[in-house]
Amino acid sequence: MALTQDIVATYRGPSKVMGRFLSQGRNEVRALLFLLLSGLMIFIAASPFQAREAQFDPDGPLSVRLYWSAFLWIFIMPLLMYGFAAAIWAVSRVARINITGFDVRLTLFWSLLATTPVMLLLGLVAGLIGPGIQLQAVGIIWLCIFGWFWGSGLATAQGRNS
Repeated sequence: MALTQDIVATYRGPSKVMGRFLSQGRNEVRALLFLLLSGLMIFIAASPFQAREAQFDPDGPLSVRLYWSAFLWIFIMPLLMYGFAAAIWAVSRVARINITGFDVRLTLFWSLLATTPVMLLLGLVAGLIGPGIQLQAVGIIWLCIFGWFWGSGLATAQGRNS
């Protein structure tokens, strides 16, 4: 199935999509691809806000802002996400939850990629409207959807390993 179809299907039933991904076996390349595509999409989503900030503050030109934003989202964020996934896996070991490190990584990275349409909306709101209640509302919506996808994915992974 195409990646965009998987994203749409995740909004209908995240457990089904995650169950299908997990049944395909351990594939670290797929997980890394999900993470790198997430970083690229978040960079694209952050671009309108960077353009807005460059317009209001000419001391930081847009090219410099986009360079550092790309560096953050495409290079630094994947390293931080791997560290976060390792911490979550360690906590799951202490809590005696039966999930593997790959399960944690795949569910986290897929949840991040599947929520990028909302992240794109968040970027548009930040770029066109700016800080305010609208930006906070869309941010809370993104956080709820991300939590739903990740929680469903972890529950599916735990159910498969039990």
